[in-house]
Amino acid sequence: MNKIVIFASGSGTNAENIIKYFSKKDSATVIAVFTNNSKAKVIERANNLQVPSEIFSKEELFESKVLQKLNGIEPDWIVLAGFLLKLPETIVKQYPNKIINIHPALLPKYGGKGMYGMNVHKTVVENQEKETGITIHFVNENYDEGNIIFQKSVPLSATDTAESVAEKIHELEQRYFPEVIEKLLTSNL
Repeated sequence: MNKIVIFASGSGTNAENIIKYFSKKDSATVIAVFTNNSKAKVIERANNLQVPSEIFSKEELFESKVLQKLNGIEPDWIVLAGFLLKLPETIVKQYPNKIINIHPALLPKYGGKGMYGMNVHKTVVENQEKETGITIHFVNENYDEGNIIFQKSVPLSATDTAESVAEKIHELEQRYFPEVIEKLLTSNL
């Protein structure tokens, strides 16, 4: 069975959805949630589902302490689900093509440093895009530049707001993220 560690920084709805999804599957299990935010709602969500949480500082992330903890539990996959820090190259190199992220836009559009959550949705609306969507991709040493695994688009209208775009994206994330993870780890891409 594949062991998954989820990295998250915020509310944790995607993390919770992934944990619940794999609790009913034989293909994988979520063994831990790692977060850099001691006040993140994801900690409560993980605890409620009996998944241990690991809280670390930005300094610990870049001083190899997080890598040491990962190596101690030996995950097969690392899933970034709303994790806002860039992973250090040491982690990316230790787990090549084993770290996946979800981005709330159709990359390569609206990717890069600072492009997350409502920042993305506001920019999409300001630019009067006709569609947006989600991108699930491998993580490399650059923000949002890893090979794309999956994309799903959703149409937008002139009346869409950043908030309504956020709702549409959330629906796509909840529906597709766990399924794409499962397909990826069972196909050994």
